[in-house]
Amino acid sequence: MKKSLVSLLSLLTLWNLSLQAQSADSLQNIVDEVVWVVGDEAILKSDIEVTRIQAAMEGMRWSGDPDCAVPEQIAVQKLFLHQAAIDSVDKDITENDISAEIESRIDYMVEQVGSREKLEEYRKQSMSQIRQSMHDDLRDQLLIQRMKQKLVQDISVTPAEVRRYFKDLPEDSIPFVPTAVEVQVLTLMPRVSPEEINRVKDELREYTERINKGETSFSTLARLYSEDPGSRRSGGEMDYVGRGILDPAFAAVAFNLTDPTKVSKIVESEFGFHIIQLVDKRGDKIKVRHILRKPVVSDSAINVSLARLDTLANDIRTASIPQRLQGFYTGDSFTFEDAVSFFSDDKDTRNNRGLMANKDERGQLKSSRFEMHELPTEVARVVDTLQVGQISNPFTMINERGKTVCVIAKLKNRIPGHKASITEDFQVMKDVVLERRRSTFLHDWVEKKIKSTYVRLNDQYRDCKFEYDGWVR
Repeated sequence: MKKSLVSLLSLLTLWNLSLQAQSADSLQNIVDEVVWVVGDEAILKSDIEVTRIQAAMEGMRWSGDPDCAVPEQIAVQKLFLHQAAIDSVDKDITENDISAEIESRIDYMVEQVGSREKLEEYRKQSMSQIRQSMHDDLRDQLLIQRMKQKLVQDISVTPAEVRRYFKDLPEDSIPFVPTAVEVQVLTLMPRVSPEEINRVKDELREYTERINKGETSFSTLARLYSEDPGSRRSGGEMDYVGRGILDPAFAAVAFNLTDPTKVSKIVESEFGFHIIQLVDKRGDKIKVRHILRKPVVSDSAINVSLARLDTLANDIRTASIPQRLQGFYTGDSFTFEDAVSFFSDDKDTRNNRGLMANKDERGQLKSSRFEMHELPTEVARVVDTLQVGQISNPFTMINERGKTVCVIAKLKNRIPGHKASITEDFQVMKDVVLERRRSTFLHDWVEKKIKSTYVRLNDQYRDCKFEYDGWVR
């Protein structure tokens, strides 16, 4: 669930205070010291104070004495970072990953405060400085997340273990399953005009000409003009990747590049139009840099698609055969599922009769059920007012590929909040058991890791009652 504007502004205030505390003038007036060391990672007194302020602003409560719990929480994170360095997990974190996370955070902040200009004014920093100030913290967060995932990746539970866990569980301990919905969507992509496509291609041709003439570098133009947030900050450079990960059209051109000094022809992918430059090849993987430009969809094209969807929705409600299908459609009545099969431009939901799929952070299918906060904001807003079986009015949204699309949604099912049961909510209950097992494993791992890692803490913490054993020696 998104934080409120008040929480966001509080967090921005914290960042400003943190940045000010790091300035040369401030450091002259603040006595800082190393109060805890974990492996090669030091914890400063100022680190603890900043974390305490942030926790207070976000309403976080501590199970024990905050003077002990806060530094211990930071120390645990340092343990994961220390292990990540040992296991070279940092090799799995690319600049593209960090940049994508930074852009996601910035987009959210911009959405809340109103514009990038207002964000810059509030932070008293340029966008480039804001990105730079967020970089290291977000890199550490990604490292910790990946390290935890690596540690628990082989943990699993069987159906028998799930049933055994819940068999004798007290009624008040059985998890409550929030209201969930199943949603079908029919998506149309507004057509981009030939003039707009030519405009984008002309821009890319101009970039290629400037690079070939030696007026500027590919990396510089990528930083200035590329619309790929994941690679723009690193000059358009992507990490080593296999053919199967890339868009087929993009891969076909990228893997045929042989000269790092040359720029590819213009490539159209599902994300937009690209020019590509080879960086290196390593076995069956390739590293390239690219510039992405996205054609802008006109308001008139969006209105055409919305009007078409409005007509389709009325045809479905009245079971009327659309004019373009008359003569070969053989069904007794025209349904939402029929309309998806014939008209939807989104291949993922079209192949699933319009049903949206809820996936985990690794992209694996969880189920077709969504809690409301898990849905895209635009979909959740219209679904919240629908009855089961009802079809929404047309609306626009930005899809996961960054394109403007027009949509009608149908609420297929609404499952009211209830106590979980094995027969109805096995996946939910399995996730509870799996998460408990992972948490127990990580807790035990931390205590074991403490004993085998160099730890030094100030005497003021030696009387603390910590969650994990082994800090005090």
